[in-house]
Amino acid sequence: MTQRKKRPAKGRARKPRDETSAGGVVFRNEGTEPLYLLIRDSYRNWGFPKGHLEDGEHPAAAAVREVGEETGLARLELREPIETIDWHFHFRGRLIHKVCHFYLIESADAATKPQRAEGITACRWARYDEATRLLSYSNARDVLARARALLTANGARSTGDAGSQAAERPVS
Repeated sequence: MTQRKKRPAKGRARKPRDETSAGGVVFRNEGTEPLYLLIRDSYRNWGFPKGHLEDGEHPAAAAVREVGEETGLARLELREPIETIDWHFHFRGRLIHKVCHFYLIESADAATKPQRAEGITACRWARYDEATRLLSYSNARDVLARARALLTANGARSTGDAGSQAAERPVS
């Protein structure tokens, strides 16, 4: 007699798989208003660079690493946490509960290189109003609004301020 796998009863969902990521709202100062960096994924959705934490990695370190990997930016300065958000989605038939820690990150560089191997098809710098229109998800628009509020409250500090937490990524 063979044993069958137990399946959830009809109408009862399986427990979602938890995933933790970190990412950044990257900005650079140009003129009187900061520009924000958006990435476009393989589904043509605009969002922010983010990715999974590696074993034992702190979310802030993961955010800087993921931003660098996905955008090709090397000179990144971690400014401060923005907020942690979560959402649910389905991937390959499985319910996922994603928690993502977002950080405000400054770049002095403008040139980007999308990480095509990870499905990043484009990087784009945009002013706040354009970025708000381009972002594909409402929770990303909320994160952008919070980042903008932090920059406004802090006077959009420029690279090299004494109070910043430098997190330069070596060029590979």
